[in-house]
Amino acid sequence: QMRLVESGGGLVLAGGSLRLSCAASGNIFRINLMGWYRQAPGKERELVARITSGGSTNYVDSVKGRFTISRDNAKNTVSLQMNSLKLEDTAVYYCNARQLNLYDYWGQGTQVTVSS
Repeated sequence: QMRLVESGGGLVLAGGSLRLSCAASGNIFRINLMGWYRQAPGKERELVARITSGGSTNYVDSVKGRFTISRDNAKNTVSLQMNSLKLEDTAVYYCNARQLNLYDYWGQGTQVTVSS
C-alpha cells in the first residue's frame, strides 16, 4: 500500500499564491503518474495537473499559466505551485499517484480557500 500525505493548503486572498506538497511513502515503486485533483462543493472531482516520471506535464485549461506542477522522483514528492489564485480555485485538493499504470492512490485532501 502507498500512503500520500498532502500539506500546504489554506486561506489566501485572490491574486495570491499557495504551494501544495505531497509525499508518498510505503510501497512506492513504479509510480508512473503523480498529480493533483480538486473538488469544489457541488461539483465533480477534476484533474488539475499531472506529471509523469519523465517530467511531462499537462494541466486543465483553467490553470494554465498560473499553476506549475513539479516532481522529485528521488524523494517521491509532487508539488503544485499556485499563483494568481482566483475565487473559482477554491476546492479541496487531492494528491494522486498511479502505480504500475493500474492502481490509483489518493491523499486525504487539503482545503484551498481563495477569498476576495
